[in-house]
Amino acid sequence: MPKPKLLVVSGLVTVVALSSFSILGVFDQKVDYNTQIKPILNKQCIACHGGVKKTSGFSLLFRHEAVAPAKSGKFPIVPGDADASEMIRRLTLEDPEERMPLEHPALKDDEIDLLRKWIDQGAEWGNHWAYTSIEKPELPKTGTFWSRLGLTTSDESNWIKNEIDAFVLDKTRSVKTTATDPKQVDALKPAPEADRQTLLRRVALDLTGLPPTPEEVTTFLTDKSPDAYEKAVDRLMAAPAYGEKWAGMWLDLARYADTKGYERDPGRKIWRYRDWLIKAFNSDKPYDQFLTEQLAGDLMPNRNPVTGLPNQDQLIATGFHRNTMNNDEGGTQDEEFRVAAVIDRVSTTWDVFGGTTFACVQCHSHPYDPFTHEEYYKYMAFFNNARDEDVTTDTPTLRIYKGKDSVQLQALEQWMGKVAPLRQTTEQRLFLRTMEPKFNSHALDQYQKASLIDAKYFGILHEGSARLMNVTLTGKNRLLMAWGNKTPGATLTIRRGAITGPVLMTLPVPVTGNQWKDTVQIFSLPVTAGKHNLFFSLNNPKGENNWVMIKWLAFQTAMPSQAADSIGAIEKEYALLLNKHPDTTPIMLDGTGDLARPTQIFDRGNWLVKGKRVDPDVPRSFPPMAKNMPKNRLGLAQWMTDRQHPLTARVAVNRLWEQLFGTGLVETAEDFGTQGISPSHRELLDYLSVEFMETDKWSVKKLLKRMVLSATYRQRSEASPEGIEADPGNKYLMRGPRVRLSAEQVRDQALAASGLLNRKLYGPSVMPPQPEGIWQSPYSGESWKLSDANDRYRRAMYTYWKRTAPYPSMVTFDSPSREFCQVRRLRTNTPLQALVMLNDPVYVEAARSLADCMRESGKTPEQQIQAGFRRVMLRDMSPRKLAVLVKLYRNTERHYRMYPDEARKLLDFDRASPELAAMTVTANTMLNLDEVITKE
Repeated sequence: MPKPKLLVVSGLVTVVALSSFSILGVFDQKVDYNTQIKPILNKQCIACHGGVKKTSGFSLLFRHEAVAPAKSGKFPIVPGDADASEMIRRLTLEDPEERMPLEHPALKDDEIDLLRKWIDQGAEWGNHWAYTSIEKPELPKTGTFWSRLGLTTSDESNWIKNEIDAFVLDKTRSVKTTATDPKQVDALKPAPEADRQTLLRRVALDLTGLPPTPEEVTTFLTDKSPDAYEKAVDRLMAAPAYGEKWAGMWLDLARYADTKGYERDPGRKIWRYRDWLIKAFNSDKPYDQFLTEQLAGDLMPNRNPVTGLPNQDQLIATGFHRNTMNNDEGGTQDEEFRVAAVIDRVSTTWDVFGGTTFACVQCHSHPYDPFTHEEYYKYMAFFNNARDEDVTTDTPTLRIYKGKDSVQLQALEQWMGKVAPLRQTTEQRLFLRTMEPKFNSHALDQYQKASLIDAKYFGILHEGSARLMNVTLTGKNRLLMAWGNKTPGATLTIRRGAITGPVLMTLPVPVTGNQWKDTVQIFSLPVTAGKHNLFFSLNNPKGENNWVMIKWLAFQTAMPSQAADSIGAIEKEYALLLNKHPDTTPIMLDGTGDLARPTQIFDRGNWLVKGKRVDPDVPRSFPPMAKNMPKNRLGLAQWMTDRQHPLTARVAVNRLWEQLFGTGLVETAEDFGTQGISPSHRELLDYLSVEFMETDKWSVKKLLKRMVLSATYRQRSEASPEGIEADPGNKYLMRGPRVRLSAEQVRDQALAASGLLNRKLYGPSVMPPQPEGIWQSPYSGESWKLSDANDRYRRAMYTYWKRTAPYPSMVTFDSPSREFCQVRRLRTNTPLQALVMLNDPVYVEAARSLADCMRESGKTPEQQIQAGFRRVMLRDMSPRKLAVLVKLYRNTERHYRMYPDEARKLLDFDRASPELAAMTVTANTMLNLDEVITKE
């Protein structure tokens, strides 16, 4: 008879053994919703039963909808009972009129069995991996037990440089354990480290967008210390070119351009935003702050005590969302294109920071991801109060005073600071810097003998009238107006309540030369309380057919110490500054009071058909906003950078990884949703995301350094036939990245290698050579004006970007037009690219300059060509390739000796020698080699 203690132990063992099998048992494993069920539903069911359609009242987008009764009263899904679920019954019917999916092939038996099993197990809805908070995974164990103790070494422990490598090896280990082909197992092993020259060129191109300088090459190659590579990385990250490279990457995301877009596509001065990006990356501005300033720099606390505004850089940062297009074409509806800009901001915010396709929710609930139609407009409400209104002036803009104007501004601000608290002069300080808040002239309506002239500014004729609705006049005793006129003797009368209502004031219209030439005037406004409709009527007997134009109106309070019923000397100084024309750059500002807008749901996305009103909020499938977060763009930014937010860090890490390795850990960088490609290394992505937030404190430089110091990054890019067969896309990262250079890098490398590159930082965009006839502006008559000899050789990111006619060689190398945000550039390889590099004036000039350098670096053509290749690639050319280029040189030299006029035409000067012309052709060919325009 067993002892009682043994019975207890035996019983516990039995319970544990039985519980490990559970009711499901090892023979009936738990069905995973995300990986097994969701793909079936997305492919077979969602089109009729999801966000777009809810046929028969049945939706599979959310669990509470799926388990609710349909229109028939039947329950489509009964958790725990597949046989009682109408969905399973309809999937298994024979009658094609009733079987689902309707008018499509029936589901496979194994798919139905999987759905049945899932329902029997409770029909649990799993959260998509990307929408769950990030948990830091444990670091995988690598090497042998003894090597982990430091007693021995192993191939794995010898190879690993940091945590990235541990996750990469762990992934290949899991693949090898399930592989059936021994060749695949042998092929999935790390490649050797790249040679020093290749590695330096790779990391220089990745971190700065430029090849290393001769000094950087010499320093690295002569440094034999163990941390020589790390020191080279630190030097590259400290270089000014680092900020330019990463700012250039961001310009696609910010849809940066020097023009407004649409048909007219006129110019826009927003280059200061590009400068801000360069400085932000070079200073390693923490990514959470980087995000916040771009979304809400105008709402930042800790304001300047003199201006009452955030600092100038924070305001310039909001240019991120002022890169939206404006439609200045005559006859367009300003409100329509204002709404289009707001919708673009919503989509871009999700694309750039959330890696999520949110745009379709504008018209209907998301068909695949957990976002409802109503949630789109709650999110849109964060952006809907922005003061820009698709007006020609591109307001609001930050006015950047210089010289005497700046001195005058500071004197006025100091005076205001002495005579009154900041709150009493806030509106004047804001207006001096931004010309806001104000009513743009399209706010007037009920025109009589009035119109929006050229669909831009309000114009009124003799005996004409118009209305301005809902103006709060309480506490307002100043009217500011920008207007113009060419006829003397005109007067404008303003009445309250009706066109025949009490007269508030009658104003003499200034003579400015013509209606388009406006002046800003300040008038004393009689004390009036409440909110009123104001009616404007014009008396202009001497100019019956001449327009008086009003560009904008603003209602303010008199400055301290100024008489209520007259304009004082200090206010005349104020008006004088408002009439200055300083440099400006578009920024974001929100409207308040009379200028605040309600946000309503658009029926099926139609901005003309508005439904119920909604307040700002975030999707319910995400963690809620904390109570201390304001319901504005600043609060939205705080929510997006909160530790619990599931997407912001993951998307940022993935984007940086993609820039280095060519493909993100999530290949579909633009779509982390259920229709995107699952991450190749989920644990690595989450680990780096947590490190980015917690250890690196959102430092982009620290994250990039971690990546480029890894053994994974340092591998050779060459692949064996077995390696390509086992992993054609390098998904398992067992070789180094090999990616063609971007459009900008191809151009910058040619200029750098030839010695032509102008490394000047910042400033307005430039116009390098481009063919005639590309850039046409039929409305304005503007033309492409070639920049001076130095500016034309600046980095590609400074090239003037016209949306309707982008720089042609950039477009040929797959750069976008930047009308909208583009998260990923497509990579193609067409004959046009070779034609550009062989014929574009920029590359011909670079080749000519490189040829000069080559001829000074050797006595024979062989030596000269080898020196040129070494200058570009930091290594010697193979004898076979060298022989081909030498043959090209000799044949070309012979040709130019026979036809010297062609040499002069190529080199564009009279004393062109056949030798220099031939070497130019050879250098041009060299710059076009695949290995030269590729990062290896």
